[in-house]
Amino acid sequence: MLVSLTVGKVDAGVAVLLTQDNRLIEFPSVLLPNNIASGSIVDITVARNHGAEAASASAFQSLQKRILNTYGVKTPSPPVLCLRNATQTSLVLEWDPIDLATASLKSLSLYRNGSKAGSIPRPLETRSTKISGLAIHSEYTFHLVLRTTAGTYQSEKLTCRTHKMTDLSGITVTPGVIDPQQKEALGAALDRIGGKMIDSVRIDTTHFVCTEGRGPLWEKAVEMNIPVVVPEWVDACESEGTIVGVRNYYLNADPKARQLGVIHGSSHQRTTSTASVSTAAQQGRPSSQPQPEAEQDQSAAEPPVTPFPGGETSSQPQAQTQEIGSQDEDDVPPPPPPPKDEVDEKEEPAVQNGESAAAAPSDEKTEAEAETEAKAETEAEAEAESDEETTKEKTLPQNRPEGDAEPTNTGKPNGKGKEGEGDFNEVPL
Repeated sequence: MLVSLTVGKVDAGVAVLLTQDNRLIEFPSVLLPNNIASGSIVDITVARNHGAEAASASAFQSLQKRILNTYGVKTPSPPVLCLRNATQTSLVLEWDPIDLATASLKSLSLYRNGSKAGSIPRPLETRSTKISGLAIHSEYTFHLVLRTTAGTYQSEKLTCRTHKMTDLSGITVTPGVIDPQQKEALGAALDRIGGKMIDSVRIDTTHFVCTEGRGPLWEKAVEMNIPVVVPEWVDACESEGTIVGVRNYYLNADPKARQLGVIHGSSHQRTTSTASVSTAAQQGRPSSQPQPEAEQDQSAAEPPVTPFPGGETSSQPQAQTQEIGSQDEDDVPPPPPPPKDEVDEKEEPAVQNGESAAAAPSDEKTEAEAETEAKAETEAEAEAESDEETTKEKTLPQNRPEGDAEPTNTGKPNGKGKEGEGDFNEVPL
């Protein structure tokens, strides 16, 4: 196709061309001949290049196929999580190498019971992790979440449970500097309790057993904060049937404090206390052996006396003496009441101290009863005095007239002179 155009204006980069119907076309001046000026007429031939179009289409299709085969066929694989080792308070998880295909890694996170536990550092290099501080004999659920430029991928959920205290299958021991015989005995003990022994210090190593703290393995165990114990610790776990504390089994621990472990010590104390209780019960239990007949008769004739609170525990003869003494006290007459003068002296301070008037009726009643008793005692004493006077008249040669002199005290405990007759008027009980 041939097109004739008139050059209207030529600039440094663009030339303005005019069609026959006065349309403006901007055309690169570089494609025009060098001697072109304003008003020149140029012929431009326009044609379609079918061969070039086919070659370009073919190249584009090959590129699309290459992109599809590279990025569209293979995708990142979800991580595969599994349990490596379990103890009473920790779990060791590991996973297969991460396959990112052609994608780029963003992050790898670990979730526990549906909540994010943390991100895995260096996911392309790290393939295991240890979770500590878990509860004994408890169930947990874990899964990994992989985030890439091609999308987010999640592993299947892994349910695992920590061990009981009596389950020793999680013990993983790495031996250090130790005698060959002790090493063989250690391996045999671990086989009996269900543990295992490995030659290197790994993330699932629970204890490092040695007799001397030296060597590269010991340094790595200390760096990884793994307990370093002596071989006796495994023997203590086997004898106890449970995990024993490592405090008394460190290299620098006192061997006297090791014994058979902490749990064994408590059980030993419990056994001792039980034995002491049973011994005390046997001592307090009455003997079933037959006693001599004389002792049985004595126990039947003399029953034991039950002591009262606050009293002294006395034997049976003392109890009988107390009973006899109480009978004698009943036979002895009561002591004579004090004279009136003493009663007055006791009553006067009470009145002076300001006692209440409500106590007056009770005092009057007491005085009335005392007067009645005093009269009865006075009559008895008068009869006793008359009998004494009659006896004296018979024995003495001279007769004394009655009323001349007051009868004297004969020295008897029950006889009293007339001086005390007027004193028994008011006697309080």
